[in-house]
Amino acid sequence: MSFVKNGVNTQPIVDNVFSISRKAKEAAKKYGDDKVVNATIGSLYGEDGKLVALDTVYDSLKHVDNRNMAAYASSFTGNPDFKDELYAWVLNGNSKLAHEVIATPGGTGAVDMTISNCLSEGETLVMPSLAWGSYNLMAQMNNINTVKYDLFEGHHFNLNSFKEACQTAMKSQDRLVVIINDPCHNPSGYSLSKEEWKEVVAFLNECSKTHSVVLLNDIAYIDFAYGQEQAKEYMATFDDISDNVVVVIAFSISKSMTSYGLRCGAAIVLGQSDEVIYEIKNVFEKNARATWSNINNGAMHMFVDVMKNHKEAYNEERVKYVKLLQERSDIFVKEAKEVGLKHYPYKEGFFITLSMDNETRDKYHEALMDNLIFTVKVNNGIRVGICSLTVDKTKGLAKRMKDILDTVA
Repeated sequence: MSFVKNGVNTQPIVDNVFSISRKAKEAAKKYGDDKVVNATIGSLYGEDGKLVALDTVYDSLKHVDNRNMAAYASSFTGNPDFKDELYAWVLNGNSKLAHEVIATPGGTGAVDMTISNCLSEGETLVMPSLAWGSYNLMAQMNNINTVKYDLFEGHHFNLNSFKEACQTAMKSQDRLVVIINDPCHNPSGYSLSKEEWKEVVAFLNECSKTHSVVLLNDIAYIDFAYGQEQAKEYMATFDDISDNVVVVIAFSISKSMTSYGLRCGAAIVLGQSDEVIYEIKNVFEKNARATWSNINNGAMHMFVDVMKNHKEAYNEERVKYVKLLQERSDIFVKEAKEVGLKHYPYKEGFFITLSMDNETRDKYHEALMDNLIFTVKVNNGIRVGICSLTVDKTKGLAKRMKDILDTVA
């Protein structure tokens, strides 16, 4: 006898990130923080070894009136000024498509909303084989299958594998839903070029001749892209989508504002006309009402205040950490190349992932922990969170990791 819906996975969840992070913290208490490398954390840390909380953001939040902090938002889809400011910030003038914005609890809410409402039980989601593990979990919880594309062909996006995965899914259903986590892909740190995006859009337009197509673009880390405003220019390629393609952009204020615990974000729905996005907008709105009912009002007020009154200071403070992230990644990538430590193509972002088969990965992960280096296992790789490492701890790390790998490979 079961008390939950048929077909749902009832096995206990195993969160590798938090469990390994706990081990790293225990090791730091035992051996001293200076001897432990904790590269498990997916949040931005400063050179003081502490979580970054942007002063511009939290000074604004502290000045939100208590009653606004306590109150419900004016709409379960988000406050109107919040939706306007968020759309302007994310798209940055790069698209002329019709749009709707629905506030969500972090970018995660936008991703789950799309997966659960755009596919039916038994249908198939297209996603990368190297990806944030929660995509899989969301699909499982909705009894949705997955077909995966290889992200890379050499040092470039694997368009052929992407096409094959889409064609596989299309054989058994009349809708195609695909996830592309870009820019600053988690966990590889890859970003597609504008030309690669043009090829993706052209192919999805071909698919749309026989299937309705939803492109879910997860942009959680976009505001830490090294090109900054240039990193958003690829969104202009969305203007070329056909009438039978809808783009859903999943945006995370949690990442952009270093406000992970406030749980605020949005789904931005783009289409060639209001009529095209009308259906998905209505379903998303009802899903929001039925699932979380309301979004953090204080977080929305803070975002609007920062965008309207403190944008210059916010950008200056945030870009300082973007440059710090780039300094750390430059060190690791350069030293990895020098010692022959192989990783997936990295361009920007919070993570660099070493590439290897899963059997080697499992042995290597244990060996790293034996040497007080704590990382996260992903499919065919080891994720290194350079976002949480100081410059000093980044220096020499690639060689240490290569030396350990040589003992198990």
